Amino acid sequence: MSKIHRTAIVSEKAKIGENVVIAPYVYIEDDVEIGDGTQIGPHSCIYNGARIGKNVKIYQSVSVSHVPQDLKYANERTYFYIGDNTTIHEFVTLHRGTVETGKSEIGKNCLLMAYSHIAHDCKLGDNVILANSVQIGGHVTIDDFAIIGGCTPVHQFCIVGKHVMIGGAFKVVQDVPPYCLAGNTPLNFAGLNIVGLRRRGFTHNQIDLLKDVYNLIYYSGLKLDEAKQKIEELYGSEPLAKDILSFIDRSKRGLLKPQKRS
Repeated sequence: MSKIHRTAIVSEKAKIGENVVIAPYVYIEDDVEIGDGTQIGPHSCIYNGARIGKNVKIYQSVSVSHVPQDLKYANERTYFYIGDNTTIHEFVTLHRGTVETGKSEIGKNCLLMAYSHIAHDCKLGDNVILANSVQIGGHVTIDDFAIIGGCTPVHQFCIVGKHVMIGGAFKVVQDVPPYCLAGNTPLNFAGLNIVGLRRRGFTHNQIDLLKDVYNLIYYSGLKLDEAKQKIEELYGSEPLAKDILSFIDRSKRGLLKPQKRS
């Protein structure tokens, strides 16, 4: 049986799972679905189009599936999806999609810290971490296991690759390729995310392969198309190399520039 505080305003049309806890002064609209075991903190607003998974923790004053901040939006029926076991801290704002994609979404096991924002038509993979006050623009894609440091804005249409670590208080205006560290002003490629990769079980051989691939991209003197061809020749059968080549093909705003070597 779910536990709904008497001061909460919950539409009778909303679909509430088993063992859901809804705190005081929560507001939930009609077209909402909340999975089993989820907790909604006080003063949170869950708007039409919210599709919240199981065992999600939403803390106080969170806004889920509010209308997009896009002047073209004309109240089309769109959605915001939140995967199972995700944690969303206080004052986070999550905007549903526009007619272009119909949705925004967050994967499973993600952590969104206080005051972070996800705009319309965004897609976050599984195990993504956004630190305090990270601001994600519209149509951004963030792949699995990416971590973005606090107070970092991500420009619309950017792509952040899997297993990336971006430092805090930087500005992301280009695509950040997978497995790397990004830092400095302006933001640039600062090597591999070696600590994160080791924590997730990557072997020495895999890390060495990634170093070789990025040396070809950034430090060989080859043009990007030439580097891609060389990577395909040398490492075309390797899954990690395929990931990087696939990311380059997906890139819309161009790859980060490399950190200058002395």
